[in-house]
Amino acid sequence: MKEIKKINVLFILLFFYNVISIYGQNKSHYNVIWSELPQLPPSPNSVIQPGLAGSYIGIYNDILIVAGGANFPENPPWKGGKKIWHDDIYLLDLKNPVKWITSERLKLPFEAAYGVSIEDKNGLIIIGGSNSDSCYSKVFILKPDIRNKNIEIINLPSLPIPLAFMTGARNGNNIFIASGQEDMSNAISTKNFFMLDLSKKTDSSKFKWEKLQSWPGPSRILPVSSIQSNGSNECFYLFSGRSINPNNSSIMLNDSYRYNLISKTWKKLNDIRINDKPLNIMAGTGIESGANHILVFSGDNGEVFQKLENLTNQINSTQDINQKNEFSSEKLSLLNNHQGFSKDILAYHTITDTWIKAGEIKTDAPVTTRVVKNNNSFIIPSGEIKPGIRTPLVLKAEFEYKREFGLLNYMILSVYLSGLVFMGFYFSKREKTTNDFFKAGGRIPWWAAALSIFGTLLSAITFMAIPAKVYATNWSYFVLNASMLIVAPFIAHFILPFYRRLNLTTAYEFLEMRFNLIVRLLGSLVFILFQLGRIGIVLFLPSIALSLVSGINIYVCISVLGILSIFYTVLGGIEAVIWTDVIQVIVLIGGALISLVILIINGGIENFSKIAKLENKLMMFDFNFSLSHPTFWVILIGGIFINFINYGTDQTVIQRYLTTKDEKSASKSIWINAILPLFSTVLFFAIGTALYVFYKTHPGELNIAITNTDAIFPWYIITQLPAGISGILIAAVFSASMSSLDSSMNSVATAFTTDFYKRFKKNATDHQSLIIARIVTLVIGIFGTTFALLMVSWEIKSLWDQFNLIVGLFVGGLGGIFLLGMFAKKANGIGAIIGLVFSAILQYLLSNYTDLNLLLYAASGFCSAVIIGYLFSLIFPVKNNKAIKLD
Repeated sequence: MKEIKKINVLFILLFFYNVISIYGQNKSHYNVIWSELPQLPPSPNSVIQPGLAGSYIGIYNDILIVAGGANFPENPPWKGGKKIWHDDIYLLDLKNPVKWITSERLKLPFEAAYGVSIEDKNGLIIIGGSNSDSCYSKVFILKPDIRNKNIEIINLPSLPIPLAFMTGARNGNNIFIASGQEDMSNAISTKNFFMLDLSKKTDSSKFKWEKLQSWPGPSRILPVSSIQSNGSNECFYLFSGRSINPNNSSIMLNDSYRYNLISKTWKKLNDIRINDKPLNIMAGTGIESGANHILVFSGDNGEVFQKLENLTNQINSTQDINQKNEFSSEKLSLLNNHQGFSKDILAYHTITDTWIKAGEIKTDAPVTTRVVKNNNSFIIPSGEIKPGIRTPLVLKAEFEYKREFGLLNYMILSVYLSGLVFMGFYFSKREKTTNDFFKAGGRIPWWAAALSIFGTLLSAITFMAIPAKVYATNWSYFVLNASMLIVAPFIAHFILPFYRRLNLTTAYEFLEMRFNLIVRLLGSLVFILFQLGRIGIVLFLPSIALSLVSGINIYVCISVLGILSIFYTVLGGIEAVIWTDVIQVIVLIGGALISLVILIINGGIENFSKIAKLENKLMMFDFNFSLSHPTFWVILIGGIFINFINYGTDQTVIQRYLTTKDEKSASKSIWINAILPLFSTVLFFAIGTALYVFYKTHPGELNIAITNTDAIFPWYIITQLPAGISGILIAAVFSASMSSLDSSMNSVATAFTTDFYKRFKKNATDHQSLIIARIVTLVIGIFGTTFALLMVSWEIKSLWDQFNLIVGLFVGGLGGIFLLGMFAKKANGIGAIIGLVFSAILQYLLSNYTDLNLLLYAASGFCSAVIIGYLFSLIFPVKNNKAIKLD
């Protein structure tokens, strides 16, 4: 007891030491590395290339395309230079970017500039634009043939009106075009907002541009736009620009708007401000970055432009020759001494609605160009660097991140992981029989079983995803875990007795007792396949986040998680799994509590309350009745069925019920798991809100390259927590992953050994079965780890997702079959099999042809299996129905 107290004192001292040294840890940061690709070459009939503005730019099959554009090839306009529009197309093979390819055959159908270009699988989509006299409505796909130096033109529906100086972006099959001007002779800005759905190209009557509701703000030209997620779904963002009134006077805009692609509504956002100073980014170029950022390169702040415009108006309005000369001289001085456009790289964060300066362009900064992404780099070809002056430079930017995990963090993580290895050795001495390996000989206390169940269902994905979801949205998902309070009494009083009193090892033994062998094998096989898919994902996804934010090699993350979990699970069986789960839950919850305290301190207690309320981050109930959105009713119904399936039919949980000494102890573990998730839900939801408040007030601490919002909590842990504490928290992420991983491995071994090996090899000894169980655990662990490693380098993620989707179609229905067997006396094996198959078919149809929210899939699969299974049991009755009646 004294030793435990000493350890507690040491831990407390370590904690306060780290809190005091909270700013002592090296924080991650990034640098913008600039380089240049080969300069834009002269056109085939020219010697010099001064550069182009307003070109159509994009990447197709690793080919950088620059088409059209306008410039002043001889002199700037104030020296008598004439503006020329071009039809030349330039191609650069980015796989071997040695030189540009030009040819007389590489031409647009007409001279054009200042339109919109959108990448497509068939080439580069060219939309609108202008020449010196008029604006275009023409839309077509430009498909280059780099080998033959030729192009193919594929026509698309024209815009409803001619447009130039507009902006556009693409989401899936939908192309959005906003703002612009319709006439070159009368430069008035517009509020046009159009959409073209490329998926309708086979239906000529529907394949046309659709006019959408405009934003609630002024008309404009030369704005910046991008598609990015707001944390819930994809949105179209519109920033800045210049509004031109009928009298040709300009208004510089620094406003921002968001069009939600799901609700089809606009929202006014915060104005663009850096250091509390309004900023205009007219004619800049924007692109999405990471999960929730939009980068804007350069832009005209409009100060010199307005001075020039005012001087032009004064020159035109005055009759005094001296004044005309004075104004003309001042205008000429402004043009000759123009310092260029903004070199700033701005980053807008869609969740917190904040702007920061993320870096600088190291050369003269171009506007009226387009930034495109190639792998992890950003390419900005040519553009206008001063009024009337272009650049032939092709800039390339890469964001280089420095991430240090730190020696102390590595030491803490190593000590923790070494402890897990020791536990594997310790419990290996007690695993003499399959009863020990699968049920721990009934030696597990009820509270330990409860913590193990909790740890099993709380994976690393959940550990990161719950705070991330709340950070991005609000508390509406709170009901999901709270619904366990509704389910717990039913599980404890009606479901648990079936497993305990029938003295089962796997849940699927019940299915054979109640129905037949086929149902048992089918149920067990679905479970095994589902867990195989889960192991790969549980290893792969957290490792991505850990690698991204900490710099730990992703292969090392996966290997360490996999190998250590295999080691102690093979040696110690379910007993080692449960006791390591207990420690992992303590580390996980303790680390989360520490994190929340520091988060609130860093973000400010007053800010936490004020910002959370002001921005509706604590909203818990949405009583709208919609089956496609996560409303209160959807979350409640989904939560009830998800929790019933998890706690009532999942072998990884059922196995814990069977490790306690009696039914009463198992029942206590169920009730603890009704209460404990409430506490953890409040904790992780509070962390999510605190993360939002912190990054709302510290937007510069965000990582603009994070590709998944789920990495936001690990990113905070690594960059904001002191050395040592961050090590404990990363150990907690490892814990959450390993507690799910070890459970899956042991449960699969239990299911295979009991439902297949022992079922068909009647004369197998207990020792032989124990050896098989350990071999299966090892094989499953190696398979899952290997597959997760392959997922890093192979393009098989979508295939893996499809595999999990197909297997997942049966999971809800399987839960329904268990309920059918327990409470429907007339149900039989034929009905159960038909119910399960038809339930999967229905799930497939719902997922592909409806907007049903994902949370309702468990409910639809469950209910359809029960109803269809029961109906077909009545249609195909059996003589010897094996209904089970408990004493």
